[in-house]
Amino acid sequence: MAFVPSSPVTGATQSTLTTPTYTLAADTAPSPQGKQYAVTALGGTQTGVSAHSVSSPFTGTMFRPAVLKTLQPVNPANGALRSVPMNDYVVLTRKGVLPLAGQSPKILPIKTTVSIPAGSDIADPVSIAAAISFHIGLLTQLAEEIRKTTLTGTI
Repeated sequence: MAFVPSSPVTGATQSTLTTPTYTLAADTAPSPQGKQYAVTALGGTQTGVSAHSVSSPFTGTMFRPAVLKTLQPVNPANGALRSVPMNDYVVLTRKGVLPLAGQSPKILPIKTTVSIPAGSDIADPVSIAAAISFHIGLLTQLAEEIRKTTLTGTI
């Protein structure tokens, strides 16, 4: 699997953090179809943020499908595909957050699922690259606005 982030990871710009970085260590994923890294140290100014611990995890995980799906033969009568199965790849960030001061942390999951139509990895890999590039660029560009939306509920 090609999911091997370089450490430290430079965080996206946020008005509440100053030059955030995240040092990673390989961790054990919750399934054999995944790779996981734990945030073991924080860089920059991140007052109140904690690195990974048992009680308050801070991890990044990528999962691939347990069984990769392929295209079935086309219908011989009309030459059309009967169906196009999807291969779902998931990138999951988990961070323990406090719901109220003095309480136990709860898990905040952030999940991006990339559902690749079987066959498109061969027939149209450049469009897959463009979609992923745009998605990550959009998230990076709007990181501060997404944070504000999660706090205010307004889009």
